Amino acid sequence: MEKIFKPVSGYLALVIAVICFAGGLVMLIGGTNLFGGVAAFFGILLLLVSIFSFKGIMVVNPNHSRVCVFFGKYVGSVKENGLLWVNPFYSTFKISLRAQNLESAKLKVNDKLGNPIEIAAVIVWQVQDTYKAAFEVADYDHYVKVQSEAAIRHLATTYPYDQFEDESASITLRDGGDKVNEMLEKELNERLAPAGIIIREARISHLAYAAEIAGAMLQRQQATAIVAARFKIVEGAVGMVELALEQLSKKEIVKLDEERKAAMVSNLMVVLCGEKGAQPILNTGTLYQ
Repeated sequence: MEKIFKPVSGYLALVIAVICFAGGLVMLIGGTNLFGGVAAFFGILLLLVSIFSFKGIMVVNPNHSRVCVFFGKYVGSVKENGLLWVNPFYSTFKISLRAQNLESAKLKVNDKLGNPIEIAAVIVWQVQDTYKAAFEVADYDHYVKVQSEAAIRHLATTYPYDQFEDESASITLRDGGDKVNEMLEKELNERLAPAGIIIREARISHLAYAAEIAGAMLQRQQATAIVAARFKIVEGAVGMVELALEQLSKKEIVKLDEERKAAMVSNLMVVLCGEKGAQPILNTGTLYQ
């Protein structure tokens, strides 16, 4: 479990180290002529104190931390910024507390229905617990990359790409939007919690069918769009024909028997549903000739 360790200010230690270093040099260089071995002894002692003081001085930058270990025992984590001094026998190593971006590679996986797709994500992560990041995993940075890739693969295999083959699916990768990103973020937090990592944001950055089926799926989507458009056109044309017949009958502009109604309906449907403009044909006779 993480413990916050607050060391003493390093400015006093720096002053002591400089004074001891200067005094030691003076004693060794100039004092030996006057006091002999005693001066040499105190000179060496002052230099040792200076080295001891210098070794304990460290600088902690904003949004950085230092994990302190004393002969294999965890002492605590320093999150205070500035010039600080700790026991020179402590082993310390840095851990950044800044938010970091991870852009995954484009992964080729099969969705829930077995269709090969390409998927990638952008993840914003941050170290929250320095003890877990330092001691629970071997390399927390590598751990984040591997577990993120595993979470993205698991997400892709859990849901279908779209609803073309699974119309009953409530969530798809393509239309899920924020819901899919939320589930990815939740799974990443669960996977990275043992390393003391928290996920700030996770979003799908790339989603497409794999190259070998992309052409076929594009044709399928185009065919579906064409069918849907034709359905709307026919539905609108039927309504317009119905309205035309109703208005002609109501205003008694012309009386049409069943055969003439059928011919009129046929002509109107051709005009309204045709992809190209209709070419008019003038009939100088009657419908029955």
